[in-house]
Amino acid sequence: MSASRDGRLPIDRAVVRAATPADLPRLWTLVQALAEYERMSQYLSGTREELGELLFGGRDQLEARVAEAGGVIVGYAILYTRYSTFRARRRLWLEDLFVEPAARGTGAGRALLQDLARIAIARGCDRVDWDVLDWNALAIDFYRRQGGAPITPEWTQFGMERPALEALAAAD
Repeated sequence: MSASRDGRLPIDRAVVRAATPADLPRLWTLVQALAEYERMSQYLSGTREELGELLFGGRDQLEARVAEAGGVIVGYAILYTRYSTFRARRRLWLEDLFVEPAARGTGAGRALLQDLARIAIARGCDRVDWDVLDWNALAIDFYRRQGGAPITPEWTQFGMERPALEALAAAD
């Protein structure tokens, strides 16, 4: 598939489907592209095989959806189930949503997000949540156009990296 003069791929309509193990090489290439785009390549420590085990090994509930146009995967979404104890409801967590630059503005991102909305409704989820980098105005604008909004500002997301986990686990 060749790009037009403006660099965009000619996409009539992206087809979104569940990723399969055969998609893993392309999926991993897009994960690497996302890490580069988000200026986080230094945190990319996993391997294609490890991602494949998480997605297709049967032990985890991680899922991937891919947007395909003209037989080429142009974007992906990775999701998993979370829960709200206050609401006693399932939620979906959107870990990644990425569309390669040449396919942006073609509807592939919207098709992926729409697919997630349908999955969430079918599973009885009360919402879908995700993180977006505060400097990523293009993504923020995209999510707002789809109906997304920041979660209340009273919440600050925290996390613990492996060294902190090990120190806490080993503490007396």
